[in-house]
Amino acid sequence: MNFEKIKAVRELLSSPQKIVIVPHKNPDGDAIGSSLALCFYLNGKGHSAAVVVPNDFPKFLKWLPGNDEVLNFEKQNSRAKEKLEEANLIFTLDFNHLGRSGQMTPLLEGSKAIFVMIDHHQEPGDYAQITYSDVNMSSTCEMVYNLIEYLGDRDAITPEMANCIYTGIMTDTGSFKYSSTTSRTHRIAADLIDKGADNTSIHNLVFDTNTPSRLHLLGCALKNMVILEDYQTVYITLSQEELNLYGYQKGDTEGFVNYGLTLDGICFAVIFIENKEEGIIKISLRSEGNFSVNEFARKHFNGGGHMNAAGGKSDVSMEQTVSNFLESLEEYKTELTQLVR
Repeated sequence: MNFEKIKAVRELLSSPQKIVIVPHKNPDGDAIGSSLALCFYLNGKGHSAAVVVPNDFPKFLKWLPGNDEVLNFEKQNSRAKEKLEEANLIFTLDFNHLGRSGQMTPLLEGSKAIFVMIDHHQEPGDYAQITYSDVNMSSTCEMVYNLIEYLGDRDAITPEMANCIYTGIMTDTGSFKYSSTTSRTHRIAADLIDKGADNTSIHNLVFDTNTPSRLHLLGCALKNMVILEDYQTVYITLSQEELNLYGYQKGDTEGFVNYGLTLDGICFAVIFIENKEEGIIKISLRSEGNFSVNEFARKHFNGGGHMNAAGGKSDVSMEQTVSNFLESLEEYKTELTQLVR
């Protein structure tokens, strides 16, 4: 973030503002953690800030400090709309196109508020007056930490903020194992622990709290796994019927796609999850090495994300979606078979 942008943010925050912080639809740990941390910071500086999420987020994140104050646009529509209409400043976190805000998109597109984007995904849009975009960052939470530091307020990070930021960094780095994890990421994590982040409890609450139904659903997913050795690829399917059978709750399939990459010789893993309510197949893609699932998702499944982690969707049946995927794989066969783990 350059000096001019830091100066512009500082000027925006030089007087009390009505602020709304918006993460992307189906918010994950990084989206929620960064939003809550920024909300704590802004309210601590005398602003009136609120987090408005497009829809609900997983139960394993509901323990986060400030969770009870989050407004769900789907469930608390009138209050959420009121906040958005009153706002003169809107921060969008962990996404870079307004279409990623679900049903909130028309309201955001029509808002007269000043927008500040903080995001680490590729190919950012141009809707924001101030854009802090860096694809080399591990997470949006790391960027929020940086912003607070740039504004000279690192000492203002409270234990609540530290827990939120640590959670987002931990989840978006796969517990600090992804290539986006730098030495600075670790130094930030250490500082957050010094400031009160309970790293052991956070890990347990996010990763080690299961239900029997989720484990049964995982078993179903692994049983459905198809290995394509000629492409060093695996894919998993989960139908709506299977989700219903095992009592699916939002967030239950988090991390399932990563199991494919634990197999020796596999460099590309995909999971297809049916959502009949929305009429789509939700797709998550992961890779090892320099195979860009961001480019793959953008080209074939109306999605995008990072080099090694991306998402997309399909509007056709599961059978046709998988067929389209297999057909598109042929285009990448040479590239995939040259990858080395």
